[in-house]
Amino acid sequence: MRDDGGVTTEPAPATATAGPTRVALLSVIAAVVLAVDVVTKVLAVAQLEGRPPVELLGGLVYLQLVRNPGAAFSLATGYTWVLTIVAIAVVVVIVRVARRLRSPGWAIALGLVLGGALGNLGDRLFRSPGPLQGHVVDVVSLLAPDGRVWPVFNAADSSIVCGGILLVLLALTGRELDGSSTRSRKDGAAEENGA
Repeated sequence: MRDDGGVTTEPAPATATAGPTRVALLSVIAAVVLAVDVVTKVLAVAQLEGRPPVELLGGLVYLQLVRNPGAAFSLATGYTWVLTIVAIAVVVVIVRVARRLRSPGWAIALGLVLGGALGNLGDRLFRSPGPLQGHVVDVVSLLAPDGRVWPVFNAADSSIVCGGILLVLLALTGRELDGSSTRSRKDGAAEENGA
């Protein structure tokens, strides 16, 4: 593009303005996950409290209310306050990392993890028996009631797992937070060394 002084200027690269867009994507995904998690937990407490498990899809899925004081698979029961601090740390790290975010894949993955972490953190902070010790509301049991085949989980747990899997895939394929690829950098370095 030529300006009036006869100088050719290049438009700014798209990645220079992509940061706020990626942060918005992360924020929207986190907000949707958090909303789904809160709504499903409120409905579970209202509809499933004191009831036997509800069988769906011919026994593939059961809905039941379980209050989990531990982490996934009921690990770390009795250390709810530690899990609360870990969840707060995860939220803080994601918020800090978001400033460097240029990759849509990373935005989606971090949005899923952030929304799930906030959902379970809300339970830890606001549910009984009290702040930093609240029990997480779990709702879904696969293949059998009471978590006999697979631990009972909630929407936040599913989001964290999906986000974690996506983060691993992004790392394995060399995708970086800033949208670059370690593979393309390695290829470029190899070409320079071979030239």
